[in-house]
Amino acid sequence: MERMQGEAEGDHLERPSPLTDKEKVMIQDSWAKVYENCDDTGVAILVRLFVNFPSSRQYFSQFKHIEEPEELERSAQLRKHANRVMNGLNTLVESLDNSEKVASVLKLLGKAHALRHKVEPVYFKILSGVILEVLGEAFSEVVTPEVAAAWTKLLATMYCGINAVYEEVGWSKHSSSSG
Repeated sequence: MERMQGEAEGDHLERPSPLTDKEKVMIQDSWAKVYENCDDTGVAILVRLFVNFPSSRQYFSQFKHIEEPEELERSAQLRKHANRVMNGLNTLVESLDNSEKVASVLKLLGKAHALRHKVEPVYFKILSGVILEVLGEAFSEVVTPEVAAAWTKLLATMYCGINAVYEEVGWSKHSSSSG
């Protein structure tokens, strides 16, 4: 049984209040430091996701059978996907002052993962928790509790935005309970 992070299974999280200017600056300042180590951080996030939540590997045919963290770290496909995740986050962070751009990025991401990859939306909530965990550990000097709170708000906003896209494209809530 996997340990689940975050709120209870209710996917009806309230959309957090919009980020304040101060929170946007804290996120962007901390991200600048994180993004300097883009490749290693992205790999650390995905390895942690796949080790702590093994069911998340089912969506990745290239490495779903790899269980050893060291082997995952060496996987070229994992590194490639980690890079896409970090670049997506970078686009979001760079676009915090452009809500239309953020909505557009989340719509593309949500549609691809719902329709093409058929990823359960709860994995975005799980991934958000893993991102916070890794950033807090690897960048504790810049991800202070106050900065972590801003990141929590951003990641909750991201999750709510992606979840809304899933609903828009007709994702069945019941698909997650039949397993």
